Amino acid sequence: MKKVTPFLMFQDGNAEEAMKFYTSVIDGSEIRSVTRYGAEGPGKEGTVMQAVFSLKDQEIMCIDSPTPHDFDFTPSFSLFITCETMAELERLFEKLGENGEALMPLDHYGFSQKFGWVVDRYGVSWQLNLE
Repeated sequence: MKKVTPFLMFQDGNAEEAMKFYTSVIDGSEIRSVTRYGAEGPGKEGTVMQAVFSLKDQEIMCIDSPTPHDFDFTPSFSLFITCETMAELERLFEKLGENGEALMPLDHYGFSQKFGWVVDRYGVSWQLNLE
């Protein structure tokens, strides 16, 4: 086995927008490659056929699905971020939660001094924890 990479499948043509958003709010992140569907399909021309981006050192792949599915993202799979400072935790909770939903508000929980869980505007789930 070479490596394990999380893979996000977007259904509404939001892959590129989501990557740009994630890499803009998480320091040390970048879009590494984007391959787009052409006029021949099977996806809508210009949407993401396959892309790779990194959040810190974690590489993530994504696509815009050319096929509609009866499923979408679920909080049972989430990206977990350990923040070094309270300011970083609060900023990420606010930014990732914009137009999304807080599943667990920032608070002291038995397992963490400060923790929050949000689903972002694209349906991706994020657990944010203070180191």
